Amino acid sequence: MRTQISGKQIDIGESLQLYVNEGIDTIVGKFAGRPTDAQVVFSKSAHEFVCETTVHLSTGLNVQAKGKSTEIYSAFESCSEKMETQLRRYKRRLKDHHKDRAEPVELSGASSYILASESGSEDAEPETLSPIIVAEMETKIPTLSVGEAVMQMELAGSPVLLFRKEGKEGLNVVYRREDGNIGWIDPQ
Repeated sequence: MRTQISGKQIDIGESLQLYVNEGIDTIVGKFAGRPTDAQVVFSKSAHEFVCETTVHLSTGLNVQAKGKSTEIYSAFESCSEKMETQLRRYKRRLKDHHKDRAEPVELSGASSYILASESGSEDAEPETLSPIIVAEMETKIPTLSVGEAVMQMELAGSPVLLFRKEGKEGLNVVYRREDGNIGWIDPQ
């Protein structure tokens, strides 16, 4: 497995890199079959260290976790505990999907935009109806079953996931509803 460990305005020592590599290998080896790569980013927010980890699995699914602590090793431990909990929760489903899927998840290209929010009163009328685009980037839209999409959304910790349903041409959306259930939008 290829692991990329970096720091945002923080020097990452060799001992921390070895510690993170061993920890990631142990957790992912225990619960997931074949991870392809992992990205671990350390940063500092006020007095706390923040550790953000993303692991890409061979099935095309991603596991993301984030941990904070006043010490950098503790931040990684917090992050790895969250990742271990996610993988333990989905271990059976990850193995089941791995058996059914002969090839990795197919990905389609798309553009992703981050729009600036209006600062000030919510009741005020905006000067123009076109929003300000803060960032534009490339993203991938996976081809998944509905169950895999829900699992991917849960593993990533995101409130919504756009995907292409296997065997269909249109785009589908799964999202977390306010009542705690999962909603699925399947256009005709």
